[in-house]
Amino acid sequence: MSHLDQISNPADIRKLSKRQLKELASEIRDTIIQTVAKQGGHLGPNLGVVELSIALHYVFDSPKDKLVWDVGHQSYPHKLLTGRFQRFHTLRQKGGISGYPNIEESEHDAFGTSHASTSISAALGMAIARDLKKESSHVVAIIGDGAISGGMSFEALNHAGHLQTNLIVILNDNEMSIAPPVGALSTYLSTLVTHPNYAKVRQKVKDTIRKLPAIGIAASKKLGELEDTMRSLSKEGMYFKALGFKYFGPVDGHDLGGLIKALRNIKHIKGPILLHVATKKGKGFPQAEQDKEKWHGVSPFDVNNGLDLNKSGAISYSSAFANALVSLAKKDQRIVAITAAMPKGTGLDIFAKAFPERCFDVAIAEQHAVTFAAGLARRDMKPVCAIYSTFLQRAFDQIVHDVCAQNLDVTFCLDRAGIVGEDGKLQHGAYDIAYLSCVPNMVVMAPKDENELGHLLKTAIDHKGPAAIRYPRGSGLGLKIEEPKKIPLGKGEITRKGNDVTLLSLGTCYKEAMQAAELLKKEGISAEVINARFAKPIDEALILKSVKKTKKLVTIEEGVLRGGFGEAVESLILENQIPAKVARVGLPDLFIEHGTPKELKQLVGLTPENIANVAKSL
Repeated sequence: MSHLDQISNPADIRKLSKRQLKELASEIRDTIIQTVAKQGGHLGPNLGVVELSIALHYVFDSPKDKLVWDVGHQSYPHKLLTGRFQRFHTLRQKGGISGYPNIEESEHDAFGTSHASTSISAALGMAIARDLKKESSHVVAIIGDGAISGGMSFEALNHAGHLQTNLIVILNDNEMSIAPPVGALSTYLSTLVTHPNYAKVRQKVKDTIRKLPAIGIAASKKLGELEDTMRSLSKEGMYFKALGFKYFGPVDGHDLGGLIKALRNIKHIKGPILLHVATKKGKGFPQAEQDKEKWHGVSPFDVNNGLDLNKSGAISYSSAFANALVSLAKKDQRIVAITAAMPKGTGLDIFAKAFPERCFDVAIAEQHAVTFAAGLARRDMKPVCAIYSTFLQRAFDQIVHDVCAQNLDVTFCLDRAGIVGEDGKLQHGAYDIAYLSCVPNMVVMAPKDENELGHLLKTAIDHKGPAAIRYPRGSGLGLKIEEPKKIPLGKGEITRKGNDVTLLSLGTCYKEAMQAAELLKKEGISAEVINARFAKPIDEALILKSVKKTKKLVTIEEGVLRGGFGEAVESLILENQIPAKVARVGLPDLFIEHGTPKELKQLVGLTPENIANVAKSL
């Protein structure tokens, strides 16, 4: 029987010997690799925190002590150690366990996460709640080196340093940014100053020196300066100390014994603490160690050779966007590209190879990305911000104030729009149509396929003002890609004529709309299909002409219905007093859980069969 089989809660970990803990780490790595190979998921981040997760649960007492994982894409070891091993094979499947911490799933998931840089704020809130309730427990935030670059992390660190309550922040430095460990001296000094007896000795020495005639106070200050120098040999230490934290590290994140000792030593120190832990992203899987970005999040793959088992012959929407942008940038030197820590995910690694001086990765800082783009546009450049739909939500204020209010020429390319599948409720790009369409000056568009994406990109860049294009995750339809050409602003197209009902589709739902029209044809119903292309401005003349003829309309969108495209079209019909029956197909006013895109589209009714049934009901 494996060690994982015997762990029903974190207390069971403390029964294991040092040798058994190392065996447990190996079992966890193997389980994660085998499971992700079958189902996809986040591989590199989870392999990097195996020992850290074991050490945290060995030293702290969850769920009394709160462990808050930033982003949460490194929480698989945590889930395996908190009674979810038997269900781990259901990871990211519909009805199975989530790929992120979920407060509804386990009492050990202290805070639900999915976006970066939230952990320290949430953990500080929990720590202050503990203090107000006069409880005794530890609160630990675990944040990666990428997420700590986000502005929200700085705000939380600044506040925590001011409040000086007991809070532990673990900085997981996996060699993706922040400097590598200083070396043996740094490890030695960290061990020295984290030892529980150190604080007592330190205070006694200080008290004795202070009593020395004439030089006591000055000498005491010098002792403090020496200690600060020891603790802050790296620039990170100085940075955190300036914010009011006691800084320790870096320590080896794969040395279980050293991690346990360090965590035991710091858990009783008062005030805000930051422990800098150096880990290797992808630890234990050679391909993931060598290409950290590629193996961050993966589709199902062959464990033996690392080949993607779901690879399609069709180009992805991300690549179609990037190729079109490169083509346009060759003709216009004003075009620059911006990403927020996702160059490969958005396809901008392709653009960066062609135009390295015109591609900017601003790290996990979507707010800065948008206003940075606004500054570029103000000086007559043509910035293109490629950001996942769900992440652009974080910069709504900057979109309103810095871009749209000044009507600046910024193009937003929203990858992962609509249902993204197994990553879950906070990763779906469900809200962009609603939150962008309500802002004055913004143009919102969505292509029906990967070829039309290039045309809309040229349309957006040529437009004098803010514009956004939304497109889904994954592969296109395998169409031939044409050279991008401009489409008249706000103009849709009738792709199938009919007399009985209008199927008005926005974006890649067009495929389902056409299939629904075929189903209706078999029942003697003639459906007119319109590829809307634009959510704002909508093609009023085209839509009104069709609806006046058919007297029945079904709008189809892969976004929330409340405040979405269909709602705007329905208002148009009402304002023009057209006696027509209208139905809307899209995402409900609910957070949609994880599952395959096919399962989730079935769940919300974004299928040809349901669209046909809705049309028949009219």
